[in-house]
Amino acid sequence: VQLQASGGGLVQPGGSLTISCVVSGSDFGIRAMAWYRQVPGKQRELVASLASGGNTYYPDTVKGRFTISRDNAKNTAYLQMNSLKPEDTATYYCNTDPPILVWGQGTQVTVSS
Repeated sequence: VQLQASGGGLVQPGGSLTISCVVSGSDFGIRAMAWYRQVPGKQRELVASLASGGNTYYPDTVKGRFTISRDNAKNTAYLQMNSLKPEDTATYYCNTDPPILVWGQGTQVTVSS
């Protein structure tokens, strides 16, 4: 199974961005998927999780601003990010929840004016 995240970039504070992750493999639909982020020198942190049944989880740092979704027909997970802040700057990764797959390269999101 491979994870390919894309869609990152430079965005101004207050802006929006949607990133996506294509997951190879035939059992995408039964996995709980999640987005994580990491900045150099810090531990990777969970920012959004979506169970196969539809339940979601967001930490307080992103709740109300980030939305995770999935398209099982396309084996793709999405993370819509609104009202972005400079502290959201990080490399974003997708994986299962809990993370059991080999990490992909992630996609860089930079929030700066």
